[in-house]
Amino acid sequence: MTLLGDSAPDVNTLRDFLQDALPDYMVPAAFVTLDVMPLTPNGKVDRKALPAPEAARPELATAFTAPRDEKEQILAGIWAQLLGIDDIGVHDSFFELGGDSILSIQVVARANQAGLRLNARHIFQHPTIAELAAVSGTGPTIQAEQGIVVGDLPLTPIQHWFFEQNLSEAHHWNQSVMLSVTMPLDVGLMETAVSHLITHHDAFRLQFNQTDSGWQQVNADLPEVVPFSHVDLSDVVVGEETAVLQTHANRLQASLDLHNGPLMHVAYFTFGANKPGRLLILVHHLAMDGVSWGILLEDLQLAYQQLANNQPVQLPPKTTSFRHWAQRLTELAQSEALQDEVAWWTAVSTLTPLPRDIDTPAANTEASADSITVGLTQAETEALLREVPDVYRTEINDILLTALAQALSQWTGNSAVRIHLEGHGREDLFEEVDLSRTVGWFTSLYPVQLDLTGITQPGAAIMSVKEQLRQLPQRGIGYGLLRYLSTDPATQTAMQAIPHPEVSFNYLGQMGQGMNDDSPLSMAPEARGMERSPQARRTHLLEIDGSIGDGRLEMAWTFSRNSHSRNTIIQVAEQFIDALRNLITHCQSPESGGVTLSDVSDFGWEQNDLDDILSAIDDLEL
Repeated sequence: MTLLGDSAPDVNTLRDFLQDALPDYMVPAAFVTLDVMPLTPNGKVDRKALPAPEAARPELATAFTAPRDEKEQILAGIWAQLLGIDDIGVHDSFFELGGDSILSIQVVARANQAGLRLNARHIFQHPTIAELAAVSGTGPTIQAEQGIVVGDLPLTPIQHWFFEQNLSEAHHWNQSVMLSVTMPLDVGLMETAVSHLITHHDAFRLQFNQTDSGWQQVNADLPEVVPFSHVDLSDVVVGEETAVLQTHANRLQASLDLHNGPLMHVAYFTFGANKPGRLLILVHHLAMDGVSWGILLEDLQLAYQQLANNQPVQLPPKTTSFRHWAQRLTELAQSEALQDEVAWWTAVSTLTPLPRDIDTPAANTEASADSITVGLTQAETEALLREVPDVYRTEINDILLTALAQALSQWTGNSAVRIHLEGHGREDLFEEVDLSRTVGWFTSLYPVQLDLTGITQPGAAIMSVKEQLRQLPQRGIGYGLLRYLSTDPATQTAMQAIPHPEVSFNYLGQMGQGMNDDSPLSMAPEARGMERSPQARRTHLLEIDGSIGDGRLEMAWTFSRNSHSRNTIIQVAEQFIDALRNLITHCQSPESGGVTLSDVSDFGWEQNDLDDILSAIDDLEL
């Protein structure tokens, strides 16, 4: 922008002007005033010589704007807690600071508890604190059932998928955490705290029964016995504590009852005076997902602390029940609008099998599972979270999946790869629904094909994968609705014919947000026991699960020793990390950056229109 006159307008004036002319996501987060533009010898803008916005902030104080009122202060505090950043300006973008769709759910939950009334759509449409504060309270007031929810409810798509696997020991398929307890807990108070969780979160009381027409679920009333146990291991011989702990953990992991519930158990292990205890929390996957863990841990700590302080237990208000969500999904699956997606999902129905190391592989069971973990350094993770997203206007998933597509293509020799992609599933589909503090299994699972044919450069790969993911209708949630909930015979036949990919990918986001800074609980080093039955058939040949903890990205690659050698998976995983590092390095280079169609969707352009405009800008001489 060239300014006429002796003085430059202030940043707020510039921002207001651009907001009237551009979509929100194209308005710059910072502005830099220069006397002249640095030029290359041939008269074009020398982008490498342009100063970074951060370097300009001392001269342009308004480029960083501190919170100006109570709403902005509340939001800045929430962002700081979740993102781990102290100084957040009201014009900083949530996603450019490392935020993702999973963290956005937690922002909504905490903002609503503070009385600001936001929904997930607000954060995507208004990703700065200033914009969020302005729209807070403008959405509908959502009234959720605050009492105990009981009665029948339909299965959701992910629950249908689970029972479709026909597992031999379906009751033994859990998620769990093992926590270290730095101070003694009152056993009676902890048991009471667990009882409040069972009362408050209806999903823990789900029960499942198989009938002639298939599996049915019901929200049961309160159980007669609280699913809590205290295990005293103080008499165990020194040096054998870990082995004994694992024996008890394995027993508890196999103890859940789908038919009679409840679907969770909390066990407190003590080892004698002056020794840290352990708290094992396990929940059947049918009632739990990654987002729910933050809610569970937060509420368990809150309930226990209130009881310890002789206060009545008062947990945050419930949001929309899992039962209501399941009912609304069933209705949505019959809509005409959703039927339009069938052609999209069935367009690619072929599946090329993964290479195997063993000619006649044995059963792909949990007993045969092995895992290796690769990751980034803290500095590399910081760059992935803070520097990379702004370059191509991407989410973390876009970059991870680009690296994965490159690694799998190199391994398989196919430029197009198919992946079962997991999403959090808590999509903003209905005006009257708020799932930000609802416990349950909401995951969406859908196939994606990522095609890098003819693409060798990192920037082109990022933009291609980004656009392929943006073309997914409704972030993929329609696939499960059509496959499992549609009552149209033709739709059922078409969707059931789509083969399941052999690779699954799940990025869980930044972990640990459910733990208070002053909490006596922290993640323990011991294993949690066998979360799944050793006899159970694994659902994929290769499972890739990523998360960020303690400032580092880690990616776990789980495979079957009956199909692949450990060296093969190590090689592919290292190719993935090398590709990811290459993408990060590219995004830090001056020549990186680009605009794709999804960035300018409001204008209705085609790709060739955008290419012509960008080419003209690139050739611009000043």
